[in-house]
Amino acid sequence: MAVLSGLLAALLTAMRTPLPWNDRTGNAAAQQAQVAPGPVMFPLFARKSGRLYDYEPKGTGGVRPMVDMGGGWDEADALVQANVSERGKGNDLYHRTDGTLYYTAERGNDTKVVGGGWQIYDRLISVGNMGGTAEPDLVARHTDGSLWLYAARPDGLLQPRIRIGSGGWGAMTALAGRGDYTGDGKTDLIARHSDGTLYIYPGTGNYVADGVLGARITVGTGWNVHKLIVSTGDNNDDGRTDLIAADTAGLLWLFKGTGNPGSPFAPRVQIGTGGWAAFDHLF
Repeated sequence: MAVLSGLLAALLTAMRTPLPWNDRTGNAAAQQAQVAPGPVMFPLFARKSGRLYDYEPKGTGGVRPMVDMGGGWDEADALVQANVSERGKGNDLYHRTDGTLYYTAERGNDTKVVGGGWQIYDRLISVGNMGGTAEPDLVARHTDGSLWLYAARPDGLLQPRIRIGSGGWGAMTALAGRGDYTGDGKTDLIARHSDGTLYIYPGTGNYVADGVLGARITVGTGWNVHKLIVSTGDNNDDGRTDLIAADTAGLLWLFKGTGNPGSPFAPRVQIGTGGWAAFDHLF
């Protein structure tokens, strides 16, 4: 953990250092104005061969050239980006090592222990505000196939979990969120089944066990051509939440959200020319 803590300090220092092309200040202002349920624009983080990279959004769709944040990141077996601190403006990290979950704020010098025993989950994502607070929540998939929601607190720690899926989630090969895909102002969950079918699970706005998600909506089939699927919120700044996917050939694609549950995404647009299949994690 000592090695990873040092890397986190270096990363967060770099994230606070202005870069000639970096529009994080503008994006932070947008986050402040649009904290749940409005769409927010996030950077795209990616990891390969133990190195972490930051891709800032262009603001019109796509990402800017990468910033290399350094190596040693293979020590973390889960990495999640979440805008908890600075009233929704900070790009913070949840990271898990040896079953312990940690939280590090972008504008802070300390790493907090969230808790131990997190090895029972095989997937963690930041899903946005499903728990009724202003902070973005975590969704965790248990190894038994159940799904759980942890509502966040302003200090980055988490409230007690509630179950949002009783079983069968082990068949999902991708989970994403961080916004409203159906146009009703509530945060939704994206899931891809092992057969390649993509679904939207609409958020109900009800923070009760097994009542957070509504009946799923089928988006389409054939999504197995994508190795990784992630949401960075409203990537093209049109007021709707988008989806980003890296295909198995190494290309990066943007699926612009429409806000229409019957046809939630416009035809995909290529935003990365190659090499994206080398990443083992996008978040």
